[in-house]
Amino acid sequence: MAAAAVAAVGLQLVVPTALALRPTFVLPSLEVVLMVGLLVANPGRIDQHSSGLRAATICLVAAISFANAWSLVLLIHGLVTGREGQLAGPLLLTGGAIWGTNVIAFGFWYWEFDRGGPARRAQGRRPYPDFLFPQMSMPQLATPDWEPQFFDYLYTSFTNAAAFSPTDVMPLSRWAKMLFLAQSAISLVTAALVVARAVNILR
Repeated sequence: MAAAAVAAVGLQLVVPTALALRPTFVLPSLEVVLMVGLLVANPGRIDQHSSGLRAATICLVAAISFANAWSLVLLIHGLVTGREGQLAGPLLLTGGAIWGTNVIAFGFWYWEFDRGGPARRAQGRRPYPDFLFPQMSMPQLATPDWEPQFFDYLYTSFTNAAAFSPTDVMPLSRWAKMLFLAQSAISLVTAALVVARAVNILR
């Protein structure tokens, strides 16, 4: 989880200043502070529920999502008005950074809200999952104590963003379906506009 948060901050620093939320250092700095606080408060597996820790995690994910959404809106506006996308290389780099941050952010949202969050999942407080992983429908292929970790949610986010639809992990609850829908739409718009503009430049 910490590595993904660091990657998200790094990807945001790749985005040009003109597309970043200003002042540009505020949100990355806030994200780093929150991430360090989370590591200090709970350096291992999150198996004890803490309202403060969960609020800090949600603030971290919200900060990443807000900064990325801001950059995406400015990029789309710049492409439509012709202010952005003059060179294919920087455009693909910027679009890739925003797309990658989107994958990480939604991976965090899935991880944080499935069955009430990691602590409640570890304690087994909610029996009904929001996501159906293959190991759940085919338990003979997994160990008896298998449960999804953060990487499983990150993988789910990546495949949904790449395929614009669910792949091997199915959303069950309505909120999970709405997040899948939102992520697919954002990914599709990002890829379509950026790739189309880059191809047009290269031609």
